[in-house]
Amino acid sequence: MTLQNLTAAASAAIEPFMADGHGPGCVGLVGQGDACEAVVIGDLSFENAQPMARDTLFRIASMTKPITAAAAMMLVEDGLIALDEPVDRLLPELADRRVLTHMDALLDETVPARRPITVEDLLSFRLGTGLVLAPPATYPIQRAIAEMGLMGFGPPDPASPLTPDEWIARLGELPLMAHPGERWLYSAGSNVLGVLIARAAGKPLGEVFAERIFQPLGMKDTGFWVPAEQAHRLCAGYRPGADGLELYDEGPDGPWTRPPPFPAGDAGLVSTADDFFAFSRVLAHGGRSGERQLLSPASVQAMTRNHLTPEQIAGGAMILGPNMGWGYGMAVAIAPTEDGEHAGSYGWAGGFGTSWTADPVSGRTAILLTQTMFTGPQDQAIHKAFAKAVFAG
Repeated sequence: MTLQNLTAAASAAIEPFMADGHGPGCVGLVGQGDACEAVVIGDLSFENAQPMARDTLFRIASMTKPITAAAAMMLVEDGLIALDEPVDRLLPELADRRVLTHMDALLDETVPARRPITVEDLLSFRLGTGLVLAPPATYPIQRAIAEMGLMGFGPPDPASPLTPDEWIARLGELPLMAHPGERWLYSAGSNVLGVLIARAAGKPLGEVFAERIFQPLGMKDTGFWVPAEQAHRLCAGYRPGADGLELYDEGPDGPWTRPPPFPAGDAGLVSTADDFFAFSRVLAHGGRSGERQLLSPASVQAMTRNHLTPEQIAGGAMILGPNMGWGYGMAVAIAPTEDGEHAGSYGWAGGFGTSWTADPVSGRTAILLTQTMFTGPQDQAIHKAFAKAVFAG
C-alpha cells in the first residue's frame, strides 16, 4: 500500500472519533521509511476557532521517556555513567535504600535493600518505586508521596515548585516499594534518570537534550516550555468530565509557556509531530542522522528490546497492555499486537492524548497527537484505530 493510501486510511479511521467530539482537533503523522504525510483535523481549541496546523505544539507527556532514555545512553557511551553502576555516586540521596515489608506497611516497616539501584534499573523501571495502580491514599506510601508533592507518580505538573535537587532529596526520604530489580513500576524512574543525567553532564536536563538530541535532529520546536513568540501554536488541553470535555490548560497562557522549576524526564516535553518523527527515524537508522552517529546501534538495540521477565510483564500488564514488554523508556512488542504491529515494534503514549509506534519490520511509523487526556480505554480508542489503519493496511 502506498504512503498516500495509508494516510487516507488513517484519516478515515479517526474522522468519526473527531466528529463525535473526541476533541477540537488533532495531528497525525504516517511514516513509511523516511517519508511521511500528515493528517490535520479541527481547531486548536473549542473556545478558539483557529485551525489546527501540522506544526501545532502538543504536550507529549510520557513520550518524553524515550528521549530521556536516549540521552542517558549517550552519556553511557561517553563513559560518564555505566549501566551496571549504582546510582549512589551521582545520587547519594538514594544510597542505602530500605524497602517496605509489604505495600500497605507503615513507612518505618522496612528491611535493607538487597542491592543498590543501578542506572539500568532506572532505564528499565525496576528501581523499586513508581506509580501504584490503586485508588489515591490506599497505602501509606501513596499518602507520603502526595504530601511531598513528588511528580513521577501521576500527571505531570510544570508548575510544581520543586527543583531537581529538592525532588530527589524528598524521594530519598521514602522507602522503596520493592527491591531493586524485582518489579516493573511505572514512570518515576525517568524523573530520577533526568536528575542523574543533569548531574553527570554538569548542566540542566533541557540543555543536555538540546545539545545532544534536539539540535542535531532539527527538533526546533521541542522543549520543556514554549517561548512567548511561539505560544500561539500551543493547543488547548482537555480531560473527560461528567458533562463532557473540561479545559485543564488553555494553551497560550498556560503553565507550559514558562520554564518549569523541575524539567520532568518522565513527561515534561512539548513537541510537534514532525519533530517526534525525526527522533523516531534516528532510532530506525541505528542511531545515525545524516553523517552523525548520535547513538551506537548497540545502544539503540538495548533501548528497543524487552528487558523484563514474564513475571514483571504480568505485573505491569495493566499499563503495558497485551503482548508488550519494556525496553529503555518505551514499550516493545514481544508478539504481534492487536493493532497489526509485528514483534519488535516499539513506542509509547502520552497521557495527555498522544501516541507513537514504530515498526522496524514494515518500516512504518504512526504518530497521533490529540488534546484529550487518557482517563480510560475509551479515550485511547482513536489511537488504536489510527495505529491499526497504519500497520494493518
